[in-house]
This record gives sequence, C-alpha cells and structure tokens, in this order.
Amino acid sequence: MGRMTAAPTARRVLLAAPRGYCAGVDRAVIAVEKALEQYGSPIYVRHEIVHNKYVVQTLEKKGAIFVEETAEVPEGSIVMFSAHGVAPTVHAEAAERKLATIDATCPLVTKVHKEAVRFAKEDYDILLIGHEGHEEVIGTSGEAPEHITLVDGPDDVANVEVRDPDKVVWLSQTTLSVDETMETVGALKTKFPGLISPPSDDICYATQNRQIAVKQMGAEADLVIVVGSKNSSNSVRLVEVALGAGAKDAHLVDFAEEIDEAWLEGVSTVGVTSGASVPEVLVEGVLEWLSQRGYEDVELVKAAEESITFSLPKELRRDLRAEAARLSGQ
Repeated sequence: MGRMTAAPTARRVLLAAPRGYCAGVDRAVIAVEKALEQYGSPIYVRHEIVHNKYVVQTLEKKGAIFVEETAEVPEGSIVMFSAHGVAPTVHAEAAERKLATIDATCPLVTKVHKEAVRFAKEDYDILLIGHEGHEEVIGTSGEAPEHITLVDGPDDVANVEVRDPDKVVWLSQTTLSVDETMETVGALKTKFPGLISPPSDDICYATQNRQIAVKQMGAEADLVIVVGSKNSSNSVRLVEVALGAGAKDAHLVDFAEEIDEAWLEGVSTVGVTSGASVPEVLVEGVLEWLSQRGYEDVELVKAAEESITFSLPKELRRDLRAEAARLSGQ
C-alpha cells in the first residue's frame, strides 16, 4: 500500500475588524477634499496628509499639492497641516508667509501636544516615547523642546537623563506598539520610580484596536498581509504585532500586486488587515487577489466596535481665499 498523502487543508482568510481608516484619518482626507471643493485648486498640504501612497496620489489628481516645508508654499495661498500635527514654529512660519491655514491635526495628537505644553509649564522633564524623525514626534517635541527627551523604545532607556527624578512624566506617539510602549514605560519606572503617567493613555484607540484584532488572528494565521505604506508607523507595527502573536509570516503591501505568490506556499490561513490610513478599496483588492488563488472563505475577526467621529477643521467654515488675499494684501 502506498504512502498516505495528507489531504490539502482548506484555504481561508481571516479578516480583521476594526481595520483601515480611523476617525482622524477620515477627517483629514475629507478636509482636503472639502477644501478643494470650496476653495478650488491648488490647496497646498505640508507633508503627506496621512501616510498612505494611494491616498496622496488620489488627492494629487484632485488638485492638492504636497510640499515638505512651509517655505515652498507661495505667499497668499492656503496650506493644510497633516493629521500628524506640526510644531508651533510651523504655525509661525505660515503666518510670516501670509498663508491661510487649515489644521487637519488629529484631535488625539492635539491632546498629546496640550499635555506636553501643560507639563512643560509645570517644569517637568517630559520623556516622549516615539520614533525619531516621525512627523508626529517632531510636532509634539516642538511644543516644549527644552523639556522633552525622546525615548525610542526600551533599549533607549539606559541613555535617559533628567534634572529631577521626582518631576518626570512620560507621553507617547499615538501610533506605537502597545506592548513595546508598556515595556519602555516599565523600564523607565524602574529607573525613575517617581515617573508619572499621562492623564490618559496617549496611544490612540484605533492603534490599540487594530493591534488587538491582529493578535487575535495572528496565532491562527500562516501568513498575515497588512495593507499599508512603509512610512506608516501604525501599519509597520501591525506586521510586528502579527509576528509577535505567532503568525508564521507577515508582510506589508501597498497594493495587491505587491503580494508575492511564493508567500502562499504551504499556507492555509491568511490573515488580512490594514493600517489606519488605508482606504477599504485596497483591502478589497487584496481579498479579490486571494480569492482568485483559492482563498475564498472569508471569516471576520472582530475585536471592537468603533463609532468615534471628529468634526471637520473649523477653518472649512470660513472664506479662506478671501482671508489669504487679505493677508498678502492682494
């Protein structure tokens, strides 16, 4: 009698919920679209409005112009600040260049900025947990540069020095790994037992919920595909969390075409999720790509209900073109 061959295992997809757009991203993207509708092109946007290649390309086609620095925006124009927030110096630069501004900073990032200002006023040393060079970190640090020290993960704790160990507080970037951040906080508390925590956790609800959903499916998945861009902090974290939760393999892709067929070898369960700046159409593309390869059975892994929405930036209720012309004396 011949050797028994194992029956091929059923192919299925675990689809994470929640995934994709958070309230802050939704608000920022709609703000650009509304500004273009109300004021016409060009609307200048300082930095990518959200960290997603497809979103930026789509808004460029509609007439948004993305610039790295405020100095690149012609005087008397309208400029929008991205969801990641900016330092006060950027607001000052915009005023100097006589620009009308729309601030699309996520309200949850604004909350961290306000905490930084308050603790700096009370003369605390502020330990900001985050990734060096990330736009959100640059913006928050700019609120109180002389009070803020960046702590880039648990390994960075050994280098941290403060003036008074009894007047220290930690804050964090909103899009970090929850587990790694708590590990960093633990190490900081060991070093500075007097360390105080922010009034409420700085890591945003959407980051936490997407990580919880990935953890739930990670252990069962042979492969996790995270839809998101490489410069999106929360998307990159989802890949790390998936691997940490027991997924055998995990990859970040912007589009379905970037999936490598070789990743599917020996894979019966594929987990799919997307970062907080990713439109659902890109996830649908991945599900379609997988179904064409026999992964048609899609099961929802639900970790939380999200019903949070934010109202649009107040500047969209004013006549900014007139304001810009008045500022530049045209």
